[in-house]
Amino acid sequence: MKKTAFVAALAPAAVALSMASATPVQAESGLRCEPGETYIMNVMVSGHPYWVPVYQGFKQAAEAFGCETIFSGTPDYDITKQVASFEQDMVKQPAGILVHPMQSDPFIEPINRAIENGTEIVTFAADSPKSNRTAYITSDNLAEAKFAADEIVKQIGESGQYAVLENPGQSNHDLRVTALIDYMEANYPEMKLVGRQATNQDSTAAYRATASILQANPDLGAIWIPEAGSAEGAVAAILEAKSDVLVMHADITPATLEHIKAGNIHMALNPNQGMQGFMGFLATFMASHSDVFDPFNDYKVSGYNPVQIPFVDNGFAVITKANADSFDLNTYMEGRDPS
Repeated sequence: MKKTAFVAALAPAAVALSMASATPVQAESGLRCEPGETYIMNVMVSGHPYWVPVYQGFKQAAEAFGCETIFSGTPDYDITKQVASFEQDMVKQPAGILVHPMQSDPFIEPINRAIENGTEIVTFAADSPKSNRTAYITSDNLAEAKFAADEIVKQIGESGQYAVLENPGQSNHDLRVTALIDYMEANYPEMKLVGRQATNQDSTAAYRATASILQANPDLGAIWIPEAGSAEGAVAAILEAKSDVLVMHADITPATLEHIKAGNIHMALNPNQGMQGFMGFLATFMASHSDVFDPFNDYKVSGYNPVQIPFVDNGFAVITKANADSFDLNTYMEGRDPS
């Protein structure tokens, strides 16, 4: 095609784009919160330090759009209590809720009812995929599991023994465990899984489970744990037994960070919590302000919210002794409002 013909062919598209460029300017007033417009972040085990950077990211994004935020949930590891706290949040009639569902299925009906009543819902870190939530923000649990498996093999060899602790029922933790086991079986067939016990984020249960696994398997080479609470108990059991076991876990707490600095934990894979909260707010806000968005699909006749984001990967960091100081929560929170 000649250059002049090519330019002529592009002309209609250029006109369309120039007309479309006015849309964000016209919609700018719609991308601000009305006075009192509020967004809530709801979690279980609300005192867990994991949520602190997530909520900071959530707040930072909200402040940029002139919105108000509330941190909510239950201090317990109890699905009934978390659903009840979610129901209480709905009474406040917020514009949206970013929720970490402890279990997926019990949240299906509450999430769908909230959306029907005008509150948009986004999940983060753990999902309720059968619900009508508009978006899911998380780290790639499959990538985390693959990284952990490769690192374990790199450190102890391809014919060692390993164990896992787990937290059945929470989607992201389930994936971190099952994906690692599947990856080991497919890629390192001589690696032997010698222990698998549920500890449900309870450090005391993890201590007992790890002690039991160590007693039965004195040649244990490594242990993978999908969260940090159980890692605290596992490390205590390993240190007490004076065993040379490589520990890797997901997430981070101040206690496990100190163990990394001391060399008691080899490595932690930590989701980018601030980005998780920041992107979580943006997804929730856009779901609530979807009238500024007119995509090329059938949402008008189908009746669903046009802002559908099946998966956003907020990434994860690899924490070792070399960079552990960058993940000190107290340092991060200096001068910040925690509420």
